[in-house]
Amino acid sequence: MTEPVEGLSINLATVRKQWTFAEAVDGCVAQGITMVAPWRDQVEAQGLKSCVKIVADAGVRVTGLCRGGFFPHATAEGRAAAIEENKRAIDEAAALGAHCLVLVVGGLPEGSRDIVAARQMVHDGIAAILPHARAAGVPLAIEPLHPQYAADRSCVNTLAQSNDMCDALGPGVGIAADVYHIWWDPDLEAQLLRAGDRLLAHHICDWLVPTTDPLNDRGMMGDGVVDLSTIRRWFEAAGYDDFQEVEIFSANNWWTKPPQDVIATCIARYRAVCAARA
Repeated sequence: MTEPVEGLSINLATVRKQWTFAEAVDGCVAQGITMVAPWRDQVEAQGLKSCVKIVADAGVRVTGLCRGGFFPHATAEGRAAAIEENKRAIDEAAALGAHCLVLVVGGLPEGSRDIVAARQMVHDGIAAILPHARAAGVPLAIEPLHPQYAADRSCVNTLAQSNDMCDALGPGVGIAADVYHIWWDPDLEAQLLRAGDRLLAHHICDWLVPTTDPLNDRGMMGDGVVDLSTIRRWFEAAGYDDFQEVEIFSANNWWTKPPQDVIATCIARYRAVCAARA
């Protein structure tokens, strides 16, 4: 029997080009991984009921469902449709027993240059779905994205902004902190401490130099410039002692390799470079 790998979750985006949902769960379990985080398109392709059964039969924990969000729209109809879609995402997360629903909140509406208004739409959208999430028992995890994505994917770009939004929205809203997006922030340590028990997820990968594609060229831990062990220590100082979740988008590297080798490398690098050091 394979020894469980304590504290490590695999975001299934890391092997999305090689494995289906079912194959990914089986492949992770075969190497001792007991936690996974699927994406909604993977769940849709497999079928929600089938995914629920697969998770239960394998005895794995779903650390998050990716993703809800994308609240800003140019029209009231578009914003209302986004709210309904996020409610469906909440229901899927509840069915899977997910630790949280990760929110990539969305960028500027088409034709807009008003990022302040976009952020207000994000606040209003989360506020609109929050009663549904609370009733379903699904925490909402705002994921701040690197500023390079401010226009098209997320107008929430720092932990400080995420913390401010959590302050405004209240219980049931927390943060998914991905080192790819926040490692550069000079206020990172202080904002992690401020976040405290709002921290719902710690996503790991690495920032390559050079990065050839802003979306699909994330690095395996240890291959880039992020001080993962120090950041882990800051998470722990903030009171976070839960999983680290590998999430790697890598069109020309890791998505082209045998998936079992990718998982094995994730495990080895997690053990080698991701533990907190005093």
